[in-house]
Amino acid sequence: MNTKVFRYISYGVYIITSMDGERPTGCTANSVMQVTSSPATIAISINHDNFTNGCIKRTNKFAISILSETSTPSLIGTFGFKSGRDTDKFDHVSYEMKEDLPVIKDSCGYIVCKVIDKMEAATHTVFLGEVIDGDLFSNPGQPMTYAYYHQVIKGKSPKNAPTYLPDEDKKQAKFECKICGHIYEGESLPEDYICPICGQNAEHFKKIE
Repeated sequence: MNTKVFRYISYGVYIITSMDGERPTGCTANSVMQVTSSPATIAISINHDNFTNGCIKRTNKFAISILSETSTPSLIGTFGFKSGRDTDKFDHVSYEMKEDLPVIKDSCGYIVCKVIDKMEAATHTVFLGEVIDGDLFSNPGQPMTYAYYHQVIKGKSPKNAPTYLPDEDKKQAKFECKICGHIYEGESLPEDYICPICGQNAEHFKKIE
């Protein structure tokens, strides 16, 4: 089976947020789908290993921030390649509270849901949420697709993502970020280079032969 065919399914790029007590947390996701229109319901898929998964189960609520093509790429690294167990992901991130949940301001808009059902798959929990709030931010722009993330930003999938492919590490490239796997192509890596995904400096890159 050629698993690359899964990449031709249309995906977006989202930040799924919840609360850990009084502390906001969240993770990057690409599996978000509207299931019904009346009442409006949304399904999301979150890996069992993601700290956000347990927070959603405890609070029975989640929010979706829809990233745009102009959203800061480091948001994907912060929320996709770090754990909320030991990282304040909202440090230096501009957000608002909607229905007691954090939403990212650097996005097209947000949707807030209350959990009405869930299904456990082998590696992920599929949460079904009824929409209780949602709105666009000013100048929302074009929503970021997963294809745009891979082809334009040159980002890679976190290992907890449903779309992670082990063989994507074999792509031709020159320098790879040891933190998030972002590939920089070029004959040399600038000393002042900063990873656009996770924000690490050049010391965290290794040359790929």
